[in-house]
Amino acid sequence: MIAAIAALVLWRRTRSMYRPIRGNGLRILIPLLFMLPAVTLFFNPDVNEPAWAFAAAFGTGILFSIPLIWTTNYEVRADNQIYAQKNWGFIIAFLGVLIVRFVLRQEFSDMNPQNLMALFMMVAMGYLIPWRVVSFIKFRRLLRSSSPIRVN
Repeated sequence: MIAAIAALVLWRRTRSMYRPIRGNGLRILIPLLFMLPAVTLFFNPDVNEPAWAFAAAFGTGILFSIPLIWTTNYEVRADNQIYAQKNWGFIIAFLGVLIVRFVLRQEFSDMNPQNLMALFMMVAMGYLIPWRVVSFIKFRRLLRSSSPIRVN
């Protein structure tokens, strides 16, 4: 399942290098809405991890977001449209994050499955939220700087 999701993300990301990003960039934030159902994992009575474990998981996710943020940029091309910048370093960084997550999952395989799922969802939130928010900010800055100044 995780491999299929990773393949979909990589496929969409490589396709976005060749298609302009339309609108005001809110589509960059839409994947965060798909994470809302995962919040119910944290209120599951079977999940009994201490708060520091969730904080550590979120912090680990933030560390994972750093290479994704560094390798995600946007550019205005000759047709005055904004595109995701062609950067194969992103794919390498994304695959690296997946490999580290897989290794960590194997390392903690003796944990209760509900606890493990909740902690890994916290890791995912830790790298998706900062990465998408910073990507949105980068897009909006470029959109603002590339649009013509209107004088009223």
